[in-house]
Order: sequence, then structure tokens, then C-alpha cells
Amino acid sequence: MALGTGALEDMVSRVFANVYAGKRVLVTGHTGFKGSWLTAWLLKLGAEVAGFAIDFPSAPCHFSVLGLERRIRDFRGDIRDREGLSRVLDDFKPEIVFHLAAQALVRRSYQDPAATFEINTMGTLNLLECLRQHPEVRAGVLITSDKCYRNVEWIWGYREEDKLGGEDPYSGSKGCAEIVFYSYFHSFFRGKSNGPSLATARAGNVIGGGDWAEDRIVPDCVRSWSRGETVMIRSPRATRPWQHVLEPLSGYLWLGSELWRKNSYAVGSTYNFGPDASVNQSVETLISALSRHWPDAKWIVDAQAAAGRPEATLLKLCCDKALAELNWKATLTFEETIRLTSQWYQRYYCNPAKEMAGCTGSQIDEYCDLARQRKVEWSGR
Repeated sequence: MALGTGALEDMVSRVFANVYAGKRVLVTGHTGFKGSWLTAWLLKLGAEVAGFAIDFPSAPCHFSVLGLERRIRDFRGDIRDREGLSRVLDDFKPEIVFHLAAQALVRRSYQDPAATFEINTMGTLNLLECLRQHPEVRAGVLITSDKCYRNVEWIWGYREEDKLGGEDPYSGSKGCAEIVFYSYFHSFFRGKSNGPSLATARAGNVIGGGDWAEDRIVPDCVRSWSRGETVMIRSPRATRPWQHVLEPLSGYLWLGSELWRKNSYAVGSTYNFGPDASVNQSVETLISALSRHWPDAKWIVDAQAAAGRPEATLLKLCCDKALAELNWKATLTFEETIRLTSQWYQRYYCNPAKEMAGCTGSQIDEYCDLARQRKVEWSGR
């Protein structure tokens, strides 16, 4: 039985023990896909939110469709500009920081590898240096990627202590960001009574409504299918831990709340956030599942699309540490992930001018409701 609107809002307000209510929270990369969903969720939790990003990542984009620029302090700048970032911290005085600003596309990293390393690696360094100069920040979660691991195509999930690195520039830049964090934490933040409690989070292959990034399988499909076109795919047998965007975000928020409480096991640590092993599915399975929600969906395999561009075929995360230390686990089944994703896009393409903030908000509510029914720890059950 569905909960009433008041009950849902009351339930959502209790999530994370009200850690975020009334707190000043800075999100770097807030205009991006994950950043905009995180911003929307933080607003529902009662946080005062500011964002720092260089521009909109696509047209349209989830951030602008939701009109979030009218609800937060919207700072624009380049994460490679340390002085500009420092001025934002001076102005907004955040208590909690989530760092998501990144160049997030593998194929673009081949086109501009230098910028990819500068944004993903040096951008992380710039944030850490700013945090070193702003000890009033109490907690920070730095998000990298599941692709930070040196992928050797083994069949079990990568653990947090496995080797870092990757063959493509994007993966390498994320591995470098993790190394920078480790060095900075142990040099400047470990054991300090003042200053932020910090940790990194690794997740990837996130899907959900509002993603229109180039060269991603779900946006490519919905763009083509909404126009009655055939989508071209590469590497249909590649498997990924597909997860709805709200899954890793719940992990980031829960980790942030543990850092706020100064729980020692979380400080300076790293966590994988991924779906249940059964959700690790091939690209072909993902597209087939999506197509069941899109009449007349068509696709073909482009065998030449990935020529000369190595990309991991098998990728899987082990999330045992997040379960053991944070008592975090994923909530959604693969079918629920597909349903929520398809419903969001179908509502948008049926009427692009329609208010989409309500759709995003209701999906956050539904996700929290499912987590509570399934007795997930962070849900305030």
C-alpha cells in the first residue's frame, strides 16, 4: 500500500538521523547527473546547499530541468582553479562537502587525456588543499569511480585494497585521485582534532532519469527511441554493476553522516558502493530490459565503435566492507532499477515542459520507502 504524501515526507525527513537538516553542504559537480540528484535529495533532507561547477554537462540536463539553480547557491568555476574554489569555501562556509566534479567519460579521456588528468586528479588535490586551509569544514566525501581499479578481468568483485590504475586515461586519473587522497589524508588530516573527517567512495555504471551525457548506453537508447530511431551499441557482452543513481547516493549520504559523527572506522577510509551481485548484467541484457518499456525499441551492434579503444569487458565490485562497517547495502532489484529509469524518461519525453522536480522527488520518496520496508539501516526503519 502506498504511503500518503505527508507520511512520505515525514519518513524522508528522518533519514540519516537528521544529520543534514540545517547544515551547509557544498556539492562540487552539482550540475552533473549524480550531483543534481544528490542536490535534490539534500534539499529534501533540509540542507542548505551550494554547488560549484563549470557549466551544464549536456542539453538538456537534470539540474536545469529541475530548476535547481533557483533553490541553491549556484557557484560557477573550474575545479582546476584552486583560488576560485577557495573563495567559494570562504563565502559559503560549508560544514559538509561532497566532491563529484569530474571529467566522467572514458571515450572523451582519449580525446583529451591531459584535461582528464587535470580535472580528476588535480581537481581532487585542489579540493584537499582548500580543505586543509578551511578546518571549519567538518566532513567530506570524495567520490572517485569503480574504474580506479586496475581491471584484470577476474570474475570476483574488486575490494578496496586491490591495485589501482587503468589502461584508459579516465581510469588512470581516478586511480591517481585516490593516491592523492591517501597521501593528503595521512600527511595533513589523520589524527587531527580540528578539520574535516574525510573518506572516498567508489561507484560506477549509474543509470537513472535525467542523464543525457554523450556516449552512455542508457542516454543513447532513450534519445534514439524517443525519436523512433535505432540505437547503435558496442560491446554487448560487456558486464557492469548497473545501479540506479539513488543507490550510491544513499551510500555517500550515509558515509557523510558517519563522518559527521566522527566514527573512527570511516575516517580516512574508502568504500565501494554497488548493487547486489545479481544486478551485474551485460549491456545486451540491460538494453533488452529497457526495451520492454519502450514500444518499437530497436538496436544494432556496431562492431567498429570501440576499435583501438580498450575498455574493460568484465567489471564487478565487492561491497562487503560497506556492509560490515557501515551496515549499508543496496535496495533495488535490477527490474526496479530499469522501471524507475524508464518511467522518468517516459514522463519527460511525453511532455518535456512538465514539472519534473516532482517526478525526481517522488522517486526519492519511493526509494526511501522501499529501503525502509526492506529494513535497510540508513532508512530510519
